[in-house]
Amino acid sequence: MKAAVLTGVQQMEVRDVPDPTLERHTDVLLRVATVGICGSDVHYFRSGRIGSQVIEFPWTIGHECAATVVQAGPAVTDLAAGDRVAIDPLIRCGRCDQCTSGRENTCRDQRFLGNPNEASGAMAEYLVMPAASCYPIGDSVSFVEAALVEPLAIGLHAVRLSGVRPGSTVAVLGSGPIGLSVLAALTAAGPQQVYVTDLIDERLAMARRYEAHWTASPHNCDIVEEIRRDWPGGVDVVFECAGEQETIDQGISLLTPGGVLMIVGIAEQQRISFDFDTARRQEHRIQMVRRQNHTTAAAVELVASGAVDVEPMATHHGALDDAPGLLETVRTYSDGVVKAILHLAD
Repeated sequence: MKAAVLTGVQQMEVRDVPDPTLERHTDVLLRVATVGICGSDVHYFRSGRIGSQVIEFPWTIGHECAATVVQAGPAVTDLAAGDRVAIDPLIRCGRCDQCTSGRENTCRDQRFLGNPNEASGAMAEYLVMPAASCYPIGDSVSFVEAALVEPLAIGLHAVRLSGVRPGSTVAVLGSGPIGLSVLAALTAAGPQQVYVTDLIDERLAMARRYEAHWTASPHNCDIVEEIRRDWPGGVDVVFECAGEQETIDQGISLLTPGGVLMIVGIAEQQRISFDFDTARRQEHRIQMVRRQNHTTAAAVELVASGAVDVEPMATHHGALDDAPGLLETVRTYSDGVVKAILHLAD
């Protein structure tokens, strides 16, 4: 089969690699239809690592995907050949204390698609996954929408963790696909007043499409000053979705006493910092967010019902051979890109 393989820092080739095969009775063989290019894929492409996770080349990345079942293992009862599915890219052990307490996203023996030394990624024609990671989609859901279920599920998980309620005042700092997914989940949860920032005008326009109350770029104004002028007491919840020190600092400065900073973005570096004096005196809460947890089915339902329209996020499209160029487009934030989608099959 064909796969897009990282061969070095900012180097990728489309190669012939061995086809995967079913090894466990609870697995399914999938024909990959679509793969979204995530910010974490770009980190691996740009520097070969995220924090302590370092790629040993060659390696295949990609985890936001949708597919068709080709073959189901003998113990699989709820999926069959021909079923169209969205995929939760986590392969959990199901036995550790985290899994048995409902925290599969922090499974102690997990593997994740595209993560170094864990599970080879989805930028390949075929893939083997546990049936438990596959969620059937109806005919009304396109493969593009199904790939975008993965970031939407992260947005849903972040919103649920935050405890945000209708009527809250919220800031989303960074309106790439994850920030937009958080915004979509906030809109679906009920009316809030949401302030959204980004450096790219096209992403701010997309945020307005998803019912942001206010949008601005730090290129054009002092974000903290502008939001504080509109909301002097500070906002209830900040979702930091850029993975940058600047937005973490803005988040602390924007919060009301007792407010919550949700760190959803992934920083390339292992260490970040925050204003301890302000956070302590204001008794802020800081909550890290790791992927999704028990939210993929809900994300599928939101898309299938039409409650959330994710397809506008997919601004750029290409075939598997286009993966290197599209990764470079996303890396450089070129051409107003929000989400780039690879199409491997119909």
